[in-house]
Amino acid sequence: MEAKELARLAIKALEDKKAEDIKIIDISKVSVIADYFIIAGGNNRNQVQALSDNVDETCGRAGGKLRQIEGYESAKWILMDYNDIIVHIFSKEDRLFYDLERIWSDGTFIDKEEFMD
Repeated sequence: MEAKELARLAIKALEDKKAEDIKIIDISKVSVIADYFIIAGGNNRNQVQALSDNVDETCGRAGGKLRQIEGYESAKWILMDYNDIIVHIFSKEDRLFYDLERIWSDGTFIDKEEFMD
């Protein structure tokens, strides 16, 4: 499955569970670890885990292979590695603390509405 198509599925799965402030960063020109970072937030531990579960179920049904997942139990920062896309789901506090948007500012931020068209 193409990275962009898998990223769209992950974003839709996040939206379905009311993720907050979804950001898409194209990191393909600045890193070899993936093509896209998707960053989203949840309001509490249960929502963060529900967001992760829905991404896993949605992408898995479409043939996306979850290579690695970290942080599920604590649900402060869940990292889901699908090779070409990496989904980061944060609690509010941890998202502010780690500030991936600043760290990966060399990447290209993509407007979600344009990306989903």
